[in-house]
Amino acid sequence: MNEKQPAMTKLTVRIGPKSFAATLESERAPRTCAAFLARLPFESRLVQARWSGESGWVPLGDYDLGVDYENATSHPAPGQVLWHPPGLSEAELLVPYGSTLFCSRVGQLAGNHFLTIHDEDGALAEVGRKLLWEGAQPIRFELR
Repeated sequence: MNEKQPAMTKLTVRIGPKSFAATLESERAPRTCAAFLARLPFESRLVQARWSGESGWVPLGDYDLGVDYENATSHPAPGQVLWHPPGLSEAELLVPYGSTLFCSRVGQLAGNHFLTIHDEDGALAEVGRKLLWEGAQPIRFELR
């Protein structure tokens, strides 16, 4: 088989002073990826998640990418960034840096795994410690 593979869209995710390579999960979450890509660069603040364990989150209120669930999970691995649309709970981005069960005050949630941060040197855990002990950190998603 000599089929052409689609090009993987590469991003840079900056959290505080740390910079990470990331890849959009375009085959698994094409609508979420396209909607997010159209909004780049995307900047906000990452705070320690209140209910989800070892994760940071970007609370977005009623912000809407215009996509519903695809490639949804409640158990993301470190670096598997999730988009949660507004509705059952507020819109948000979840950035896991360790053991995570995606939840809110209404209970367990699922979010679209649309982006994977590559963390070869374990720096996401360092980001998590900083979130926990020093508070909110700036976060920026941009094309490489």
